[in-house]
Amino acid sequence: MDRPAVVSRDEWLTARKELLAREKAFDRERDALSARRRELPMVEITEPYVFDGPDGEATLTDLFQGRRQLIVYHFMLAPDWDAGCSGCSLLADNLGHLAHLHAAGTSFAAVSRAPLAKITKFRERMEWDFPWYSSHGTSFNYDFHVTMDESVTPIQFNFRNKDELREAGIGSWAMSGEQHGLSVFLREGDSVFHTYSTYSRGTDLLNGTFNYLDLTPLGRQEEAGIMDWVRHHDAYGDEG
Repeated sequence: MDRPAVVSRDEWLTARKELLAREKAFDRERDALSARRRELPMVEITEPYVFDGPDGEATLTDLFQGRRQLIVYHFMLAPDWDAGCSGCSLLADNLGHLAHLHAAGTSFAAVSRAPLAKITKFRERMEWDFPWYSSHGTSFNYDFHVTMDESVTPIQFNFRNKDELREAGIGSWAMSGEQHGLSVFLREGDSVFHTYSTYSRGTDLLNGTFNYLDLTPLGRQEEAGIMDWVRHHDAYGDEG
């Protein structure tokens, strides 16, 4: 993109104040949207999912680690892949210290369909320490619509079925294979409830790199697609 126009300091201040008014309006709208999100109804989870984790088998309740809330990031790592999705990896790099979520009674875990051995190998390569579980052999990824296989379950991506996706002009990439997303759960005693899920650009808010770049004149530099330049953090080399 072209660089911004060069103006006097007074002209810049006028333009900045105009933008500030819009930013404040957006903040208020975002607060209202977050409040509406918290008011969503919830669905009880009755499927007895069993994941494979570093300490052995774990139920969905175990993923809470004794806390009341759980955020699951659906990390794209299929059984036949040797490395995780570079976009998911970028988000994982931006996760930060989990102590702050824990202080608010909230646990975080990533879940992928790859076997635990592949998850562990890639996790060690990336030097991450967040909890990461395998849903291999379970219906978890299919039930939460992050693995698309019509022979297992009807296609649904970002809350649209196959016909709706086609009508919206969304390509076949959304109708097969792995997708990323995030799901939120609430625990009440021994009962677990699904409260929220988001997919596609719904996870942008969690990606600090994107939010930092949004503050800059050149932005995300995604003219050819954001994944045109995003790599695993150990794969940039001289270009990084």
